Amino acid sequence: MIKISKNIICLLIIVAVCGSVHAAMSRDDSLLLFSQANQTFSKANETKSPQEAAALYEKAILDYEKLINQGGIKNAKLYYNLANAYVLSNNIGKAILNYRKAQLLDSSNPDIYKNLNFARSKRADNIPVSSQKKVLERLFFWHYDFSTNTRFIVGGIGFAIFCIWLTLKLWITKWPATKVVCTISALLALCMISSVAAEFFTAKSNLGGVIIADSVIARQGDGNNYPQSFNEPLHAGVEFDVLEQRSGWLHIQLANGHDAWIPEPSSELIQL
Repeated sequence: MIKISKNIICLLIIVAVCGSVHAAMSRDDSLLLFSQANQTFSKANETKSPQEAAALYEKAILDYEKLINQGGIKNAKLYYNLANAYVLSNNIGKAILNYRKAQLLDSSNPDIYKNLNFARSKRADNIPVSSQKKVLERLFFWHYDFSTNTRFIVGGIGFAIFCIWLTLKLWITKWPATKVVCTISALLALCMISSVAAEFFTAKSNLGGVIIADSVIARQGDGNNYPQSFNEPLHAGVEFDVLEQRSGWLHIQLANGHDAWIPEPSSELIQL
């Protein structure tokens, strides 16, 4: 069962320190609404009536979105909770969208990755990753398989070992440690830290999105008169990179490298 995050202290810190609460909602109102939304979510998990559960999940979703839209709170735990509610409401598009937003704020949380992959497995479309990206994922496996936090820690350890080795080498002329230790630790630090830096700058420069409409016909140009790009429509939960935005249309690239145009209202961009 998907669990909701109840870290009210974290929300309080975000509200108090960052000052991200809109004037229309006070700090106390935000904390109260967050607590109520969590209680509603928990109650929905416990009920045996599908109709009652659906109504409770919808209420929790409305409360979480009110915190984001009216409270102005940008919190990974809040987006994570909202995504969980969407998953259990069978709204896969909005679930993936909010898990991706949670990732932008906390890329080291393994629960976000786990639940995101679960939501992806529920999509109607199975778009394979391009062969070029598969090669990159194999060559730079640490960048794709390890969390940001893990890469940062391993890189820091490698850099610390390199500094200790270098210091001892300078002070002790006949230091017995071989250059292999120095080389391995330096390469480890370089690979991990450069991976974290690349992820940070890529997230800032690349604009991605998720289809939230039940289905959408992708076309070869920015208008309904253009022919279809694919034999079948794209469905909710399909992720893409934005190549171009033009008068209500998005030029997108899918994971397999194919590109097409979709109406902008059929999707939502992954930005905070």
